[in-house]
Amino acid sequence: MRHLLIDFDGPFCSVFAGLSAGEVAERMRQQLVAAGHELGPDWAGEGDPLALLRRIADEAPGMVADADEVLTGLEIEAARLARPNEEMEAVLDAAAMSGRAVVVVSNNAGQAIEGYLEKHGLTDRVRGVVGRVPGEPESMKPSPRLLLDAMGAGADASEYVFIGDAVRDVEAGHAAGVPTIGYANKPRKERSLADAGAVVVVTSLVPVADALTSPDIDS
Repeated sequence: MRHLLIDFDGPFCSVFAGLSAGEVAERMRQQLVAAGHELGPDWAGEGDPLALLRRIADEAPGMVADADEVLTGLEIEAARLARPNEEMEAVLDAAAMSGRAVVVVSNNAGQAIEGYLEKHGLTDRVRGVVGRVPGEPESMKPSPRLLLDAMGAGADASEYVFIGDAVRDVEAGHAAGVPTIGYANKPRKERSLADAGAVVVVTSLVPVADALTSPDIDS
């Protein structure tokens, strides 16, 4: 294994720790109404902004471009207030020491991720950022598209490992042919990640960092 693909929200930080997901979803609805859009009758109860974007794509595709633009702006704001996962430093250090490239692969907007990395001095420690394709919510995991884009055409998936904290991450990994480490950063995630088919489930990223510099790991 030569390269690491790592999800953003969870492994790197808690994106909505400062500006909650519920508030982002509500402000997203408010801004869409202010722009002249009519909301679906049952969208008010959706507290996950990414899930709201999916619903808009399914139920009001003509609104997708504006919804994605609004959400991107809110994600940029949320990323500035995100709570870092301090364990990621060890992973990035170990990747650098062992000559492994790191690419961030996330359903969040690439601009938000890049802003977070710049704020925390991590830009030079990752090879690239692959966020959802603007205006194309169908690109989000569990679709394998983002992982495939991160690897590039003709890449050998066996040269990669993906680290994610959600079932959709594991599903995307399977679809892309990439083994996925499940990061159970919250209670009760261990079983769901294991059941989804994660090759291993960890509750801390420290063992991952240790494994990267172990002489026993495959190069």
